[in-house]
Amino acid sequence: MKIKKSPSPPVSFLFRHPAHLIACGFGSGLSPWASGTAGTLFAWLTYPFLRSLFPDEFALAIFLALAFVLGVTACHITGRNLGVVDHGAIVWDEIVPFWIVLLMTPDTLLWQLAAFLWFRFYDIVKPPPANYFDNEVKNGLGVMMDDLVAAGYTVLTLALFKTLVESFF
Repeated sequence: MKIKKSPSPPVSFLFRHPAHLIACGFGSGLSPWASGTAGTLFAWLTYPFLRSLFPDEFALAIFLALAFVLGVTACHITGRNLGVVDHGAIVWDEIVPFWIVLLMTPDTLLWQLAAFLWFRFYDIVKPPPANYFDNEVKNGLGVMMDDLVAAGYTVLTLALFKTLVESFF
């Protein structure tokens, strides 16, 4: 979980550099409460639009890989300018990994809700190696990677639940 070490920047901060707009999730990271959850919710709400832009899953996967790489730089620049590597306003690290989770989640509200809850759980708990990236890699890569690990745990958990549901029903 991101603990705000500094107050949220003003809205004008988003427009001082393109990296700020991206890293702060187009403003979703400026939420005064639970900015990581707000960023994940932004990802969930924008995913249908993203799917309409990229109906081909391979093309979407390429876009997400590029969005991840862009995020490493955007989060690094924004964290440096805010004076906190993983400032609470930085939520691109929640957005892109959750889009990846949604790409691999069955397209129903219940599965997507489960994905949302599991992703938030793993993002807060930071099981290994997410905790390594969060604690030791103090740059944009570390910011993005701990949430990518949370996404991996989420997908594995959903796959396990799907297997259990299918075996009992």
